[in-house]
Amino acid sequence: MRIGDAAAAAGTTPRALRFYEERGLLRPPTRTAAGQRRYGPGDVARLRVIRELLGLGLTVEDLRTVADRIHLLAENPQQACTSCGPDSPGPGLVERRLAAIDDEIGRLTRLRDGLARRTGQG
Repeated sequence: MRIGDAAAAAGTTPRALRFYEERGLLRPPTRTAAGQRRYGPGDVARLRVIRELLGLGLTVEDLRTVADRIHLLAENPQQACTSCGPDSPGPGLVERRLAAIDDEIGRLTRLRDGLARRTGQG
């Protein structure tokens, strides 16, 4: 399928696919004789995993550190999710991202509490 079709199937845009390719999250796709990118079902599955992980708070840079393992989630999400131990590429990636999210929650909670006190709503 062409780039627009693959992007639509994965819930994203052609521009995002090119960006993911530039960042090393997607392998360069095969090309037609006219030079158009051609994607298959495996590429779309990988794109869906990338989109899901980004939606869960990981960054493109986070995913670059484990780009060679993203296919595991596309192939078998349950098995791959349980195989991310300390010896896997990008050790501590999830732990670091969870800590960053917890820090942000703390910061926002303090901000909310301060505003609520200041306005008499807390």
